[in-house]
Amino acid sequence: RQLGAGVLAGGAGSAGHAEPPADTEELQRLREQAAHEGRQEGYAAGHAEGLAQGLAAGGAEAEAMGREEAQRLARTADALEACIAELNEAVAADLLALSLEVARQLVRQVIAARPEVILGVVREALEQFPLQHASIRLNPEDASLVRLRAGDQLTHAGHRIHEDAKLARGDVVVEAGGSHIDATLAARWRRIVDALGQAAPWVDAGEK
Repeated sequence: RQLGAGVLAGGAGSAGHAEPPADTEELQRLREQAAHEGRQEGYAAGHAEGLAQGLAAGGAEAEAMGREEAQRLARTADALEACIAELNEAVAADLLALSLEVARQLVRQVIAARPEVILGVVREALEQFPLQHASIRLNPEDASLVRLRAGDQLTHAGHRIHEDAKLARGDVVVEAGGSHIDATLAARWRRIVDALGQAAPWVDAGEK
């Protein structure tokens, strides 16, 4: 009995005994680990926030640069388009001037090679005076040609042919009933170039 009581007493004493306190170094290590982890988490959070802010700022800057570049390209395109338009106008003007010069030389060659074309000019001028007797002034050589080709017909219609040495070959001047038609080459040419908005004379200054 006494042994049992002692055992019982000893058991009771063991059950009521407290756990020994944790080691001081272990607690210090845990505190340092917690502090380190806290710093790491804070650094990570700060890095993420800074990265997000940097990306946002970089995106805004890139967007601004993109807009500026687009505007610069648009201005360049407008300037290029204006230059092309001016070049096209200049080229068109040069081509028109060249075409007029070619046409002028061609007309002169046709008149020299086919003087009978004067007959058509005379007929067109006389059509402006239906049923009227007209006076037709021509270069002497053209007057001879017209008399030879259509002299009888013109005389029968009451028209008269006059020689005018001041007129060049191809020139025609018709007068009837106080009206006057200037069908000289220079006048006909001037009407053509005026319609085209040009100022190309029939006779250049060097040719006078």
